[in-house]
Amino acid sequence: MASQLSQNLLLTVPLAPLAGAVIAGFFGRAIGRRGAHMVTILGVLISFIVSAMVLKSVAVDGARFNATVYEWMVLGPLKMEVGFLVDGLTAMMMCVVTFVSLMVHVYTIGYMEEDPGYQRFFSYISLFTFSMLMLVMSNNFLQLFFGWEAVGLVSYLLIGFWFKKPTAIFANLKAFLVNRVGDFGFILGIGLLVTYAGSLSYAEVFAKGPELAKLMFPGTEWMLITVTCICLFIGAMGKSAQFPLHVWLPDSMEGPTPISALIHAATMVTAGIFMVARMSPLFELSDTALNFVLVIGAITALFMGFLGIIQNDIKRVVAYSTLSQLGYMTVALGVSAYSVAVFHLMTHAFFKALLFLGAGSVIIGMHHDQDIRNMGGLRKYMPITWFTSLLGSLALIGTPFFAGFYSKDSIIEAVHFSKLPGAGFAMFAVTLGVFVTAFYSFRMYFLVFHGKERFHHKPFPGEHDHHDDHGHGHDHTPHESPWVVTAPLVLLAIPSVVIGFMTIGPMLFGDFFKDSIVVDAARHPAMAELAKLFHGPFAMAVHGLKTLPFWLALGGVVAAYVFYMVMPSIPATIARIFRPIVVVLENKYYMDWINEHLIAPLARGIGVGLWKGGDQGLIDGAIINGSARAVGGLAALTRLIQTGYLYWYALVMLLGVFGLLTWQLWPTVSGMFGR
Repeated sequence: MASQLSQNLLLTVPLAPLAGAVIAGFFGRAIGRRGAHMVTILGVLISFIVSAMVLKSVAVDGARFNATVYEWMVLGPLKMEVGFLVDGLTAMMMCVVTFVSLMVHVYTIGYMEEDPGYQRFFSYISLFTFSMLMLVMSNNFLQLFFGWEAVGLVSYLLIGFWFKKPTAIFANLKAFLVNRVGDFGFILGIGLLVTYAGSLSYAEVFAKGPELAKLMFPGTEWMLITVTCICLFIGAMGKSAQFPLHVWLPDSMEGPTPISALIHAATMVTAGIFMVARMSPLFELSDTALNFVLVIGAITALFMGFLGIIQNDIKRVVAYSTLSQLGYMTVALGVSAYSVAVFHLMTHAFFKALLFLGAGSVIIGMHHDQDIRNMGGLRKYMPITWFTSLLGSLALIGTPFFAGFYSKDSIIEAVHFSKLPGAGFAMFAVTLGVFVTAFYSFRMYFLVFHGKERFHHKPFPGEHDHHDDHGHGHDHTPHESPWVVTAPLVLLAIPSVVIGFMTIGPMLFGDFFKDSIVVDAARHPAMAELAKLFHGPFAMAVHGLKTLPFWLALGGVVAAYVFYMVMPSIPATIARIFRPIVVVLENKYYMDWINEHLIAPLARGIGVGLWKGGDQGLIDGAIINGSARAVGGLAALTRLIQTGYLYWYALVMLLGVFGLLTWQLWPTVSGMFGR
C-alpha cells in the first residue's frame, strides 16, 4: 500500500517562496539588498529540498496525496476549495520548477546587482514560483485557474519590470492581452466541465468523462467533449505560446534575462503542456481535439524555428527556439504521447534555462550588447560561459547521449506511429525542424564564441538598441561573469547532459506516470510501440547515430559553420536571392500586422458597437433613460388635469358621474329600443 505524504510538508513547498516574496516585497528597504536575496533564496531552497524529498517518496515508496487543504465555500453540490494532488507528474514538476527557480535566484544576484529595483525583482520571482507551484499541485479546476491567472499576472509585472522603458511596457501589455484571449477559452472549457460534470474536482470530472463523451454540444453536431477539450487547449495555446497566440513571447525578451529563463524555460510557458497532460483522461476521448492539438503544435515547431534563423538579438534566438520546442511538446500531446511531452518539458527546462542564462552571461560580458553580429571570439574571454553554452546547444539539437536527444527523438518516433489525419504533416514538420534547430542554434554559437572579434569596432548598433541601463562603463573588452552567474550555468549543464539518460526508462516505459496519465492504447498506440523499440538508453543513443534526425542535426551544424565561419558571403547571397521570403520572416509572417491592423480594429469596432448600441443605446437609452422618460411623460399628462381650480374639478366629477351612469344604464336603454 502506498504511503501518504504529510499535508504540512506539502504546504511548505508553495508557502516558503510566498513568505520570501512577502518579506522582500513589503520589507525590502528595511532588510536591504542582501537581506532580500537571502530570504527569497532561502524560501526557494527550502521548497526545492522538500520537493526533492517528495519526489523520492513518490518514485521509491509509491507515496501519493489527494486531499482538500482548505474549503472556501460550498454552493449546493459545488465545492470551492484549495487542495493538493501529488503524484509522479506533480512531483516531477515541483522539482523542475523549484530547481530552475533556485538557479535563477542565485544568478540574479550577479545579473541585477546594480539595478535600483533589486528587492522588488526578488519579490516578483519568488511570487512567480509560488504561483507556479500552486498551479502544478492543484487537485481541482478552481485552484488550477487561480495559479494559471497568478503566473500570468506576475509575468506581466516581470516583463514590464523596467517600467520606464516604452518597449517593456508594450511587451507586457501585449503578453497580458494575448493571454487573456487564451484564458477566455480556458475558462469556457472549465465552465462546460462544471456545468455538465457538476464538480470542480479532477477526480470527479475524470470519472464522468465517458458520460460526457456521449453528449452533444447544444445546438450543434459537435461532441461536447471535443468542444470542451479545444477550449481548454486554447488556454494552453496562450500560456504555451502556440501559433497564432505565440506573438507575446518574443517581445517578452524586453524583461531582464533571469525572467526569460524562469518564464520561458521551466515554468509559465510549460503550464499549458502540463495542463493538457493532466487532462489526458478527457483528451483521450476526442480524436478531433487531439488532431487539432497535433496540427497546431506542428505549425509552431516548424515555422517558429524558421524565424530563429534570421534573429540577431541573442535572447530572441533562444526565445524562438523555445517556441519551436514548445511546438514539439504539443505535437507529442497530440499523438497521445503525454509522458514524452512531459519528459521533453523536463529536459528542455534544464538546457533552455542554461541557454538563457548563458545568453545573459554573454550580455554581461559584452557590457549589455545583445547583437550577435557585434560578438565573435568570446571563447577565450568567457571559457565557462562558452563551454556550458556548447553543452546546452548540443542538448537542444538532440545530440545522442545528451538530455534533449532522448526526449526529442522519442517525440519524432511517437508521431511515426500516430493514426491521426494530421500525423503526416506533423512528421514532416518535426523532422525538418531538427535541421532548422541545429542551424539557428549553431549559427548563434559560432557567431558568439568563434570567428574574428567584432566587438572592437562594432558594425551594428546593438549596444544602444538593447541595453539594460545598468550603468556599466563603455570598455568593450569582454570578461567572464562572476561566480554567482557561472555557478548556476555549471549546475544546469549537468542535468542538461545526463538527465535524459538517467530518467527515460522509468518516466516513459516504467510506472512513474501510471496514475497521472491515461492513454487509450488501442486507439492511440504510440507509447505501446515506443516501448517495443526501447532497449535501454545506451542502445537508443547508439542507434540514434544511424537515424535521419541525427544526420539532419549534423547537417544543420555543418551548414551553420560553412555559412558563418568559412564563407560568410553565402547568407547575404541567399538573403538577396530569396528576398521576398526573408521579408516575410523579418515581419514574423505579418502576425503582428494582422493583429494590429485587422484584429485590433475589428475588436475595437465590436467593442464600440457594444458600447454605443448595447450600453448607451439599449441599456442606458431604452431601459434606464427610456423608463425615466415614460414616467416623465405620464406625469406631464397627469399634470394637465390637476389644475387646482374648483370649477374644473366639479366639471370632471359631473362628467365622471355621467359616464358611470351611461355605462350602467346603457344595456337597459339599448334593450328598450331594441324591443
